Amino acid sequence: MSCTTSDPNPARTPVKIESIETLVREPVTIVRVRTDDGVEGIGQTAPYAAEMTSQVLHSMVARFFLGRDPWDVETLVDNCLRTYYKFPSTFLYRSLAGLDTAVWDILGRATGQPVSKLLGGHVRDSIPVYASSMRRDIGPDEEADRLLERIETDGFEAVKIRVGSAMGRDGDVAPRRTERIIARVRDKLGEDIAISADANGGFTAARAIRVGRMLEDYAYHHFEEPCPYSQLEQTAQVAAALDIAVSGGEQDNSLSQFNRMIAGRVVDIVQPDIGYLGGISRARKVAVLAEAAGIPCTPHCANDSLLQVFTTHLAVSMPACSQAQEWSIEDTPWSRGIYHPLPTVVDGRVAAPTGPGWGVSLDPDFVTTAERRISRSTA
Repeated sequence: MSCTTSDPNPARTPVKIESIETLVREPVTIVRVRTDDGVEGIGQTAPYAAEMTSQVLHSMVARFFLGRDPWDVETLVDNCLRTYYKFPSTFLYRSLAGLDTAVWDILGRATGQPVSKLLGGHVRDSIPVYASSMRRDIGPDEEADRLLERIETDGFEAVKIRVGSAMGRDGDVAPRRTERIIARVRDKLGEDIAISADANGGFTAARAIRVGRMLEDYAYHHFEEPCPYSQLEQTAQVAAALDIAVSGGEQDNSLSQFNRMIAGRVVDIVQPDIGYLGGISRARKVAVLAEAAGIPCTPHCANDSLLQVFTTHLAVSMPACSQAQEWSIEDTPWSRGIYHPLPTVVDGRVAAPTGPGWGVSLDPDFVTTAERRISRSTA
């Protein structure tokens, strides 16, 4: 993205997006975008249903980006969503996230700056992260022991466990597991570790309030998604009844819904997911809404794919991302061998990015073995 003319004030030839490529290895789709002056950027869709997401990307979303100036990324995102107002599907937002994140990588690489610098600069030089468990198929003692191990090896000062049964209508994966794990994890981890609990929409408001009061008794930090995410009224009822912070937002992809959640004080901590929401362009708007309302923003990040990288850039640049950020401790075999270098946790923190763009590269073996499809500009 440079001009070679000797004119000190040359007219800038518009740069255009020339090709959009998807690299699919279930359950993940990596997106690679190239401009007509040779700059390449990589992004990723939200994982799972990767092939369907790739199809939507090429058949519906790519045309809004091909032949266009990557610096217009937020306009391109907006035009796409306004055109497809009759199709508010998760697949549309997932595929849009892949393109949006790849274009932001192009902008960073073209300027020699981390994406986080383009988002507004570094508010902090590192972010604290909490060890996030994704498991319910585990007993209280085993869960506590593995969290203790990560605290000792990586210096985590905060953790999160799973309670209830996801969208479970007050169910539990084992008899009284919720009550047992809340008490046991606090007992084994001690008073100095901040512990949070995630219900994944598993409770009615009445049951969530009872669980929330137990969390308060054991000095937990926050209670995530106590009720089904679409039932804002129930979540608001829980938040109003409890002193513990209630969080939510990971499943939502509507900025209007986030505005209602924040303005109506439905949650005390807002948790947009970059992959579900449609990319960095939209996720940062949620963080700004949170900042204006004076509540923390802790983006949802449930795996160690490129989404961890994107979330790190967002968290170091947004003032509202002031608390410990989510860091999955699960080993996901499908995310191995996709990119390098991998971000690392040292003393419970992840350093601010320094390389251009996302600061990472795709592994050659992944590129050669993934199923590839490409759309090109006809301009």
